[in-house]
Amino acid sequence: MGEPVLELFLICLGVGVGAGLLAGALGLGGGVVIVPALIFLFHGLGFPPDLVAKMAVATSLSTIIITSISAVRTHHRAGYVRWPVAFRLGVGIVVGAFAGAFIADAMKGELLTRLFGLFAMLIALQMLLMGNRQVDDSLPERVPGALGLGIAGTLIGTGSAIFGIGGGSLTVPFLSWCRLKMQQAVAISSACGLPIAIAGTVGFAVAGWNEQHLPDGALGYVFLPATAGIVLTSFPFARLAARVSHRLPSATLKRVFAAVLFVLGLKLLFG
Repeated sequence: MGEPVLELFLICLGVGVGAGLLAGALGLGGGVVIVPALIFLFHGLGFPPDLVAKMAVATSLSTIIITSISAVRTHHRAGYVRWPVAFRLGVGIVVGAFAGAFIADAMKGELLTRLFGLFAMLIALQMLLMGNRQVDDSLPERVPGALGLGIAGTLIGTGSAIFGIGGGSLTVPFLSWCRLKMQQAVAISSACGLPIAIAGTVGFAVAGWNEQHLPDGALGYVFLPATAGIVLTSFPFARLAARVSHRLPSATLKRVFAAVLFVLGLKLLFG
C-alpha cells in the first residue's frame, strides 16, 4: 500500500490548501472540502466501503486541530474573538463532539453524506437571505446566557462531529442570529473549532479502536498519512486567509460563505 498512500499524501497537500483557505477566511474549519475529497480518495485506495465515510469524517476532524490553532491565533491578534462567548459555547461543544463521533459510527456513510449536503444547502440559503437584508447596527445583540450557549454548543458540537466539520456552518449562522458582526462570528467559530476537533477526534479514535479492517496508518478511524498531508498546507493557508478576511466587508463574507456551502451541498447531495 506504500505507493497509493504516497499518492494520497501528495493529493492531500492540495486538499489542505483549500481547507486552510476556508478555515481562515470563512470559519468553516475546512471539513466541507476535506470530507468529500477523502471519501473519493479512500474509495480509490480500496479501503473497506463501510469504513470510508467514518474514516473521512474522523481524519477531517484531526486536521482541524492544527488548522484551527493557526486561524484562531490570527483572529485573536486582530481582536475579533469574543472569548467569554467562545468559552461558554466550548463547554457544550466538547460534550456534543465526543458524543457525535459515536452517533456517526452508528450511521451509514451514504446517509451522512447526503444529509450533510442537504444541510449545507439550507444553511447557504439562510445566509443569502440574511445577506440581502439591510443590517441595522443600532439593534442590540441577543447573545444567550451561559445555559443557552452551553445548549447551543452541545448541538453544534454533535452536528460538527457527525459531519467532520469545524462547526463554522453551524456556529457562524447562530452567532449571526445573535447579531454579532460577521468578523466576530467567524473568529469565534474558529476558536470553537479547536474543542470540536479534539473531542471529535478522540471520540472517533475510541469508537474505531477495535475495528478489525482498518488499513495501516489508522488510529481508530483517523488515517494519519492523510492527516499529515493536509496539515502541512492547511496551516499556513489558514493563517493567510484569516488575515485577508479582516479586510473584507461583512456582506461580502456572508455571500462567499453562502456560495461555498451551496455548491458543495449540491455536490454532496446529488453526487
